[in-house]
Amino acid sequence: MADTKTAELSDIGVSIWLDDLSRERIESGGLQKLIDEKNVVGVTTNPTIFASALAKGNAYDTKVAELAAAGTGVTEAVFEITTTDVADACDLFAPVYAASGGVDGRVSIEVEPGLAHDAANTIAQAQQLWDKVSKPNVMIKIPATIEGLEAITETIAAGISVNVTLIFSLERHRAVIDAYLTGLEKALAAGIDLSTIESVASFFVSRVDTEIDKRLDAIGTDEALALKSKAGVANAQLAYQLFEQQFSTERATALLAAGAKKQRPLWASTGVKDPALPDTLYVTELAVAGVVNTMPEKTLEATADHAPLHGDAVTGSYGDAQSVLDRLAAVGIDYDEVTALLEKEGVEKFIVSWGELLDTVTAALEAAK
Repeated sequence: MADTKTAELSDIGVSIWLDDLSRERIESGGLQKLIDEKNVVGVTTNPTIFASALAKGNAYDTKVAELAAAGTGVTEAVFEITTTDVADACDLFAPVYAASGGVDGRVSIEVEPGLAHDAANTIAQAQQLWDKVSKPNVMIKIPATIEGLEAITETIAAGISVNVTLIFSLERHRAVIDAYLTGLEKALAAGIDLSTIESVASFFVSRVDTEIDKRLDAIGTDEALALKSKAGVANAQLAYQLFEQQFSTERATALLAAGAKKQRPLWASTGVKDPALPDTLYVTELAVAGVVNTMPEKTLEATADHAPLHGDAVTGSYGDAQSVLDRLAAVGIDYDEVTALLEKEGVEKFIVSWGELLDTVTAALEAAK
């Protein structure tokens, strides 16, 4: 029987995805248990998650030994290991995918983070990942850099489902929606069935609070300190307002009538970084129909145990949310500077994790020889 709190969140209209994947989760039945008991209907991955999974335990020993025996290079080995995990997870989620009409049951895999500012190679690798996993419920993660926007359009135009990641600002979210709609228009012109394409726009939450709260502490006035831990939620609430507006336009409505799906907001970075905050803050305050919340397991367990849900927390919030951003500007917080910095740091962090993943696999291949 589904857990009451996660079932309640699902009933509000939030799709619960797990922000984690590993061979051990798949083989132990742990992932299936979360599907059965915690209403988990999808998975997201990133280089950090795979680096952590490869560094722990021995679940990858057999696969690594096979690759080492075949003389596989490290980059190809990483490609093989990660796409195998994602393909197997896609199989686990196939019943969810079927039952939801292709909306959920999704598993995301990211292009190499070093390609974040290289549109042409991002497009090429998105196609490679799509072809390799070869499951209809896979999503290819592409970062929402300026260069990434072109890659999003062309990947959608090819009929490939995309999880757009590392969105921090409302302006960039608007551009991401435009890139998605442009891709759908190209796909439609090419005769592709739009109903087969799914996309989410991953809007990051807790990292916004972490950076802005640091700046508010430095300002130190009563007005500044009163705004702590409010920016992340307010920013995301306004992203949902933007989503509602952009998918109500004549342009979007025409595409939806042709079979397209809305590009749902996905709340990412929902683990609370400040221990003084409620551990389900970014779940409770961003509960609304038609979104995804991708949670690390700790946040998922906290939600299942004690999340104080109170229905739709977003659609009536836009005035207050805009007031928070206005007050932040008034005390000296530069929103554009913060969000640009977070995008830059987000790409850099994933590049570091990718390097760690390569190092881990290199050592494992050497040890298996």
